[in-house]
Amino acid sequence: MSSIIQLLPDHVANQIAAGEVVQRPASVVKELLENAVDAKATDIKLIIKDAGKALVQVIDNGVGMSVTDARLCFERHATSKIRQAEDLFSLHTKGFRGEALASIAAIAHVEMKTKQDQEELGNHIVIEGSKFVSQEPAVLPKGTSFSVKNLFYNIPARRNFLKSETVELRHVIDEFQRVALAHPNIYFTMYHNGSEMFNLPQSNYRQRIVNIFSGKTNEKLVPVQEETEILSIQGFVGKPEFAKKNRGEQFFFVNDRYIKSGYLHHAVMNAYEGLLPNGAQPSYFLYLNVPPNTIDINIHPTKTEIKFDDEHALYSILRSAIKHSLGQFNVVPALDFDRDPNLDTPYEYQNKNAQYPTVQVDRSYNPFAEELPNKSFSGNAGNTSYKTSEKQQNWESLYVGLKQDTTEVESFSFENEEVTASLFDEKEEEQTIKRTYQIHKKYIVSPIKSGMVIMDQNRAHQRVLYEQFLTNMTVHQASSQQLLFPLQLHFSHNEMKLIAELQPSLENTGFVFEAIDDDAIHISGIPINTTESEVSLVLEHLISDLQDGIPESSFSQNDTIAKSMAKSLSVKTGTYLTEKEQENLVNNLFACKDPNVSPFQKPTFITMRVEDIDKRFAL
Repeated sequence: MSSIIQLLPDHVANQIAAGEVVQRPASVVKELLENAVDAKATDIKLIIKDAGKALVQVIDNGVGMSVTDARLCFERHATSKIRQAEDLFSLHTKGFRGEALASIAAIAHVEMKTKQDQEELGNHIVIEGSKFVSQEPAVLPKGTSFSVKNLFYNIPARRNFLKSETVELRHVIDEFQRVALAHPNIYFTMYHNGSEMFNLPQSNYRQRIVNIFSGKTNEKLVPVQEETEILSIQGFVGKPEFAKKNRGEQFFFVNDRYIKSGYLHHAVMNAYEGLLPNGAQPSYFLYLNVPPNTIDINIHPTKTEIKFDDEHALYSILRSAIKHSLGQFNVVPALDFDRDPNLDTPYEYQNKNAQYPTVQVDRSYNPFAEELPNKSFSGNAGNTSYKTSEKQQNWESLYVGLKQDTTEVESFSFENEEVTASLFDEKEEEQTIKRTYQIHKKYIVSPIKSGMVIMDQNRAHQRVLYEQFLTNMTVHQASSQQLLFPLQLHFSHNEMKLIAELQPSLENTGFVFEAIDDDAIHISGIPINTTESEVSLVLEHLISDLQDGIPESSFSQNDTIAKSMAKSLSVKTGTYLTEKEQENLVNNLFACKDPNVSPFQKPTFITMRVEDIDKRFAL
């Protein structure tokens, strides 16, 4: 039998490896930015077109590469970061596997320009699908420029799996922000389709956070600082009153590397215990420094997960540090144990016994007597008598001298006929029969001819609101209620751009925007079925839903907005409804075009026939 195992060609192996390293344009951005940081650059530019599908270019002023290194860097497992396996436990760089550039070159058109400071000429290399097209010297500035064009051009299936431009751009921005937050000492700029999105000069950690997430972020931050033998923590956490429903502003950095850790996130949430409403998520930007030999980075292809040597100690230290910061800056209510010395007992009175006061009662006192008897009160300090010599006047004397005018009462006549008319017609009121019942503040039961209908109040209200919003956005504009004082809400730069794009659709639902600034919106009118306190929550949910997957067509965009707002404003499980509210919800549901399912394709009600109930009782 012939042998069937064979070695894969390099270009095939590179394409397979690219499946782990490069999942979307944001993956290319991450790898190229980290390489620029490892090259000790102080100025890094990111230029993208069509959310990275057409172009991802990273320009840095780092150390550059020689002629040999420029050619060798595109080979698999070629790296300058480590020399032996033991170096994995003393890493001070972002990359170390040597797979990124080989994987990127296998699935895109790559153009690299690099030059070292001491060299007169640089190198210009062009690669298409792992094949070297050209390599020639060129006059270049110091540093390296990587251009990745037409991503997944030779793997059409992978390209079809990419999401819309808005979703892919959000992932690119996420990766850019993670690298920029970890290195505030580097000047970062980002351009998308020719327009500048971020301009982040060199600064400290707090200024870098504020530059990325708008100036309003500054007042939300509470500094965290802790130094121990096994862990050093610095960074910022958000005040509880600024907590949001989404987890957008939560960042962990270990040795200047962004990571995801559910275990450490639980430590942060534990520190906020009792301070946050249900479902709220705090913001945090925490920078952890640990000895490199106590962590293992090489457990995940994207290096976003880390294995710690002593997780329990990190958990306790992190929770305690955040609790201490929240208490130190008076974010949480604290007991004040500082006593006021003015309230202390004087020294000369400390050993003296208390003296009970003497009480004397005048049992002969009569408040209704015409003449009050003399009273004498005696005290310990001496006898003092108080006498009343003036005679009290009778109460009749108060009316002496008033004019005595009398009128004959008999001269007046009064109507003495009995009033027999009634304000209401004497008809027997029809007894109203209760048609709906609420069970466990969750379901509404209504009888029908064949049996009964059991309705989920949350899903039913979602369907009603969804069709209302969709009608308002596509057919006619909804009415809105004006606010006495305009409502001011603050969002990040990316969220503000999304709100500006969605402004026409939101105005059709009932929102009235007075002004839209760089980091705040001013709302003077809201939909009629929305309260002022719900506006911020509705917009946060809407932005989160749209960033996760906004469709391309405008009608689908309106559909997504209507679904998100219906989900946010619908009656929640556990809400008590009056009889009229129950009947109104039932009637509105069956007036919908599709009352059977919610906007998220879940059943809104079920019916039970009398025959089915009889079968249960075995009648």
